[in-house]
Amino acid sequence: MNKVDSFQKFGNDVYEFYNLGIGDPIPVSAASRLGLGDLLDEVAKHFGTFQSEEEDDDRPRIAIVGKPNVGKSSIINQLLGENRVIVSNIAGTTRDAVDTEIVHNGTEYVFIDTAGLRRKSKIKEELERYSIIRTVTAVERADVVVVVIDAEEGVTEQDAKIAGIAHERGKGIIVAVNKWDAIEKNDKTIYEYTKKIKDTLSFMPYAEFIFISAKTGQRMSKLFELIDMVRENQTLRVATGVLNEIMTEAVALQQPPSDKGKRLRLYYMTQVAVKPPTFVIFINDKELTHFSYTRYLENKIRDAFGFKGTSLKFIYRERSGKEQ
Repeated sequence: MNKVDSFQKFGNDVYEFYNLGIGDPIPVSAASRLGLGDLLDEVAKHFGTFQSEEEDDDRPRIAIVGKPNVGKSSIINQLLGENRVIVSNIAGTTRDAVDTEIVHNGTEYVFIDTAGLRRKSKIKEELERYSIIRTVTAVERADVVVVVIDAEEGVTEQDAKIAGIAHERGKGIIVAVNKWDAIEKNDKTIYEYTKKIKDTLSFMPYAEFIFISAKTGQRMSKLFELIDMVRENQTLRVATGVLNEIMTEAVALQQPPSDKGKRLRLYYMTQVAVKPPTFVIFINDKELTHFSYTRYLENKIRDAFGFKGTSLKFIYRERSGKEQ
């Protein structure tokens, strides 16, 4: 019951609404923010235990994303061994995200098949708009994102946008080039193709690549190996002592940037999170930091520990506590 701006003045009027027979009315005032706590308490009573169950579910979650008609559903069907997901040559047949449980070598994986992303100019139906939201949601729910690219069409700007969604959210990323059986090949084809993709997806040089055919099953079994490797790297923790040895050596080999006679000083580095691996670096002045030096430090850490398939996140913190 809204607009009960004074419980003393309007309190008795609330009782009339018991006549509706739909439970206890809760008097609130949105304008005066009265009674909102009682309303929230009542709402919270109806939350089941599903949230805690979701948190306890530690099964690997893999989102299969890509443009329409690149073979996302076919990949899951090949892994599953049955036609459980709709497959059609008509682009956009899969309208919603579908969770499929697959057990491989005793490990249960949850694959999230999504509706493909269309160019915004082609979105005319609310249904397709909803599908794009579902794709983003699927990426956020996943640990590892498999970006599927059509080998015949090649990597496109739209593929880069889809990969960018996963990159920005710090997910493990595998680029799966599907329909590889349809390509005429020589001994250099796979290297030339990989270079083209890496050039287009230069913002995520850490991504892993696999060339597959959902139709013939070519290299499909290796997909699980890649997923396991990327997941392991996403949750890898590096001891603080080792990190600081790497940082000290990196600084000795290449001095940090300076500005107007003042040089960036790196005091200490520690890993504070996983998925993605996140590092905090304590420094003297965050305004002296530069992305090129951050990339340099990242490369040094990757040289030592690999971290293939996952992005790394760096946070600079001044001794005063300010962050960048």
